[in-house]
Amino acid sequence: MKKCGIAKLCLTLCLILGLTIVPGNRLEVQADEIIATVYGTILSGTTSELLRLSTKQGNMEIKLDSGTDTSACKILLPGKEVSVSVSRGSDAYLHAVKITTDRPTSTATLDSSTTVTVSGTIGDKTTEELIYLKTNQGEMQIKLDPTTNLSGTPFLVLGKTYEITCARGSDAYMHAVTISDKAAATGQLGNNSAYMSVTGTVADSTKETLLYLSTNEGEMQFVIDYSADTSSGMVLTPGRKITVYFYRGTDAYLHAAGLVGEKDSPSSVTLDSAVITVTGTVDGRSDQNMLYLNTPQGVMELKLDTVKNLNNCKVLIRGKNITVNCSRGSDAYLHVTDITGV
Repeated sequence: MKKCGIAKLCLTLCLILGLTIVPGNRLEVQADEIIATVYGTILSGTTSELLRLSTKQGNMEIKLDSGTDTSACKILLPGKEVSVSVSRGSDAYLHAVKITTDRPTSTATLDSSTTVTVSGTIGDKTTEELIYLKTNQGEMQIKLDPTTNLSGTPFLVLGKTYEITCARGSDAYMHAVTISDKAAATGQLGNNSAYMSVTGTVADSTKETLLYLSTNEGEMQFVIDYSADTSSGMVLTPGRKITVYFYRGTDAYLHAAGLVGEKDSPSSVTLDSAVITVTGTVDGRSDQNMLYLNTPQGVMELKLDTVKNLNNCKVLIRGKNITVNCSRGSDAYLHVTDITGV
């Protein structure tokens, strides 16, 4: 039996490797076509876009899509063992089709008359069955049931902010009835009361993992973790105005939970299907709306209103080497869709 299991695992890995190296024009795979199932342990650094998984053969990074089936695994906790069925997307990445794990069912009866709605961040002590929610009023313990409605967010990750409607159960615990992504619901981190915030300008000494912010009270430092939400403030070039939503970590440092910069409203531009890939360094003139990219052929002006993926980097600082995918828009500008740190 053991030899049979090893043989199956080797066959799975060979299949994944083989599909990864076959040229795109030789193989067409639909996004939802399962090519293999992998088993492993969730690693810290997992986000709502990327599942980091430790397997016996090494670490894997698997993209999470809006269509990923997480009905059998509603919270992605570091250290949790899961099985993931994967497909190969048109971007050559492995994408999670379904994530499963065994978990007990709840037998508690809920009292719908005790429903309350709270918002906060998922704490480190959270388990598969019990959410530790950090709020302005203190820490709450809320049970997660198989019937919990997560239509507002496909799954939960540590350190991220959610809005939870809960009811008292017959076991005396509060149980999560519905959970939604607070940032997604409001459209900006600025409406999130679970964090303290400060506004200032980016200082020259800012690094990829450490933001130096000049404020009226002096210069502050914020650690930028893998879990930080930088989608609304990814460009940290000197002098740019930025609002930081932060918390104090157990290491006594201030950690950025989210960054929000001065950004124009999304445009209704349509993009051409042709994709252009260029590599260069971030110019200091870049802001949340426009990326100035220094290339051997000169400086390119690329709009940042259609960015979908930010890979191998959380923020863009002056001098950062990156590769971008972009397409021509109906406004005649090139619009960035994907950014990868080099």
